[in-house]
Amino acid sequence: MSLTKIGLCSRALLKIGANTISSFEDGSAEAEVAYNLYPGVCDSLLSSYPWSFATAQMRLPRLTAEPIADFAHAYQLPGDFLRALSVGTGGHSRGVSYRIQEKRLHTDVEEVVLTYIFRPEPTEFPPYFSQTLITHLAAEFCLPLTESASRGEAFLRVGEKELQKARNVDAQQQTPQTISLDGLVGVRY
Repeated sequence: MSLTKIGLCSRALLKIGANTISSFEDGSAEAEVAYNLYPGVCDSLLSSYPWSFATAQMRLPRLTAEPIADFAHAYQLPGDFLRALSVGTGGHSRGVSYRIQEKRLHTDVEEVVLTYIFRPEPTEFPPYFSQTLITHLAAEFCLPLTESASRGEAFLRVGEKELQKARNVDAQQQTPQTISLDGLVGVRY
């Protein structure tokens, strides 16, 4: 079952024994806490790991303004960008030197393919991610709503275990990566 932001926050609120919310603007303390804490907790979890459901590739548009130093070209990052995983060119998704600065990607190549973590809609989260997000939200909601730091710490410990399980499940969504020996073998000869 897919959940919205409100649904995710309401489940986290239920875990700590608080009232659920029907919107972020319903005027309750729960709605205010959820509205203020949800975006940071969600983005933090999304950017903490290369989740298969939140990974995308994109050819970036080059900007007319060039970087002042170090690189020849600047590229516009996508609006839903959270974290870069790799940068490549042509048909390769990696291997290009780059730096992200001032919400732009700087590099020396003419064409850029960015592999990155983006911010998907909450309804697109798989169950294993939704569950760990709910528990992490519950940990964050504890102190402002229940004034119990120990309960928040307990939820955080459970959330970290759930996060590890979610990472393991997500890692099974693709062929395991092999270690490339090309560079090592080439040095020996």
